[in-house]
Amino acid sequence: MKTTARVMLVVLFLGSSSALLALQRNGFGFGGYRGEESPGDSAVKAEWTFARLRYATRNGAYGGYGGFGGFGGFRGGGWSEDYPKADRQFVEGLRRLTRLDARPTQQVLEPDSDDLFNWPWLYAVNVATWDFTDTQAARMREYLLRGGFLMVDSFHGVAEWESFLIGMRKIFPNRPIEDLENKDEIFHVLYDLDERFQVPGYQYIGTGRTYERDGIEPQWRAIRDDKGRIMVAICHNMHIGDAWEHADDPRYPERFSSLAYRLGINYIIYSMTH
Repeated sequence: MKTTARVMLVVLFLGSSSALLALQRNGFGFGGYRGEESPGDSAVKAEWTFARLRYATRNGAYGGYGGFGGFGGFRGGGWSEDYPKADRQFVEGLRRLTRLDARPTQQVLEPDSDDLFNWPWLYAVNVATWDFTDTQAARMREYLLRGGFLMVDSFHGVAEWESFLIGMRKIFPNRPIEDLENKDEIFHVLYDLDERFQVPGYQYIGTGRTYERDGIEPQWRAIRDDKGRIMVAICHNMHIGDAWEHADDPRYPERFSSLAYRLGINYIIYSMTH
């Protein structure tokens, strides 16, 4: 389905910059996430749900959720970094900025799960550390070729890129990875994002530096299917999840969170309409 009719039905642009800035100035988060989950949240039926990939690292461990950090969310590495605050705070922003019927809480999925194919949009962080068995890689490949969409985030520099490719090439051994051009539809499906910039992690507050390691230049890349649909959207040398998580922190610049929300929303609408 082409984007125009679908977007007119599900999206109402409300001006994300002013909304995010107002939240920062008032010193509270989107919808009051405080780390708790209502008993019925996971059973809510909705048009869209934020699904996060729980993967094993190369030592074979899935890892835990990290240490619970109160309002800051779980502070862990691996798949659970920024979890669950980034997920839920992004969803709260999505519900404010669009007419999309989104479930208020996230879903965590493993590649082995029989439930994987019920969640067409998937987010993964720290993908320099991910790994898959042959069976898991085959399931991920099937998931993406059948219409699934994967957004990967929060890895930096040349060494982490090469490490990311180890897992990615298990899923797609031969499919090319391309740099997305400004004219690509994914950057214009709702918001026009010709002028993008590096979205840094929370360390920016202390360092004033937008990059980590040797990842100086932000890179928006993708893997497509045989019909040209983007299956894997790659955010390299940036940390979109941190910008979602800290959108309510007045110390973290609003312009970074604003771009991160626009980018995430574009990726969702693209995935729903292609």
